[in-house]
Amino acid sequence: MQVDSSSWFIPKINKKKLKTLSKRSDWPGLIHFTIYFSSLFIFGYLSYIFWGGILFFLFFFIYSSIYAFVVANWHETVHRTAFKTRWINEIFYHISCFQSYSEPISLRWSHSFHHSNTLKTQDQYDHEIEVSRPTDLLKFFLKFIPLTDFFYIHQSPFVNIIKLSLGFVSPSMKVAAPKKEWQKIIRNARIYFFLWLIIIIFSYLINSWWPIIFYFLPTFIGRPIHFAVNVTQHLAAKFDSKDHRLSTHTIILNPILSFYYWHMEYHTEHHMFPMVPSYNLKKLRKEIEDDLPPPFYGLFDFYKKVLPSLIKLAFDLNEYYKVNIPYDKK
Repeated sequence: MQVDSSSWFIPKINKKKLKTLSKRSDWPGLIHFTIYFSSLFIFGYLSYIFWGGILFFLFFFIYSSIYAFVVANWHETVHRTAFKTRWINEIFYHISCFQSYSEPISLRWSHSFHHSNTLKTQDQYDHEIEVSRPTDLLKFFLKFIPLTDFFYIHQSPFVNIIKLSLGFVSPSMKVAAPKKEWQKIIRNARIYFFLWLIIIIFSYLINSWWPIIFYFLPTFIGRPIHFAVNVTQHLAAKFDSKDHRLSTHTIILNPILSFYYWHMEYHTEHHMFPMVPSYNLKKLRKEIEDDLPPPFYGLFDFYKKVLPSLIKLAFDLNEYYKVNIPYDKK
């Protein structure tokens, strides 16, 4: 089946089955956030208890790694698929945005743009691409080491919020968000900045670093595991293609990572049908599997196969990862 260059490739699926898979429920979201915040509290408390000892570093790294998966939380809620009830979804979306230092209005527009223009480079550039082309190999490999994001603090969400609060609109926001939304986005950034000051002042008043440690440090320390998982979505994939099978990857992860990642390892399926809740993506794959390339089985399998292409992309933009996709022979 040849893909029309003006529209996205869509695999065949029974409409009734798709409608069933697209149904939402409040329970999966409530269960997910209960476990997420409970595990944060447990490892945060253990970090506090073992402050000054060697176990602090272990427990705080686990706390930070779980915290970093907040990106998956805002991702599921930005699609409004985490909960059936709209207002519950919005509450957790805004909580997740504040946790991840992401302004919620611009993020919603940016992510919608990413789905409409996945890995597009011409005219309207997809600014949600985590690894630029040509590949900056030093920056890429540093991200697997805790705290190295400080080397790129100027590109961090923190600095973006500060710039927004001062009225500076980023190039990505100019592309994705309508101009009528800019003042609301700037207002929200100023609210975030004000809340950050409150956290810092509160830490000073109680003579404790803990509020700052638990809120500001986790993404710098816990990012490596989340990055290793999250960057697989489009790593070294083909640019400017209207076929998600070429621009997006699917990986089979272990149950723990899959849970905290909201099952977004089924990313090809998610991009094809973004309104299907994450907990139904595995079922969705079974319905359209004949039209999809085989998945990667674990992170080791993924990096073993894709990393050589990523390294080559540092020198040649034509060396993207080549996917063998099935075609309809009718």
